[in-house]
Amino acid sequence: MSKNFKTFGDFLEFKRKEKDLSIRKLAELLKITPAYLSDIEKGRRYAPDKERLENISKILLLTEDEINIMFDLAGETKGEIPPDLPEYIIEKDIVKVALRTANKSNASDEDWEQFIEQLKRK
Repeated sequence: MSKNFKTFGDFLEFKRKEKDLSIRKLAELLKITPAYLSDIEKGRRYAPDKERLENISKILLLTEDEINIMFDLAGETKGEIPPDLPEYIIEKDIVKVALRTANKSNASDEDWEQFIEQLKRK
């Protein structure tokens, strides 16, 4: 996916139209009103909760990369971390230690990229 999205609403509208779904039809599938969905797309409402985001990903047949983009944008609408991460961070004390250590040492993007590559090799 080459398009860069500025907001969750932009992403959702693009993916909905890409799947040739009307606002009315997607709202019906999500069990919300078309007006509510329209407000989300226009940025007048926050992105929905994690459960509904997961439902959106299934309905729109999103790839793993698209799901990650969706979660990132959803978190940004609320000024929070992406909704797929809090539970993991809360459950894993070592993750909190790693994030605090990276923050204190001002870890660079390169540092994080090396760390990610190490994890992928496992």
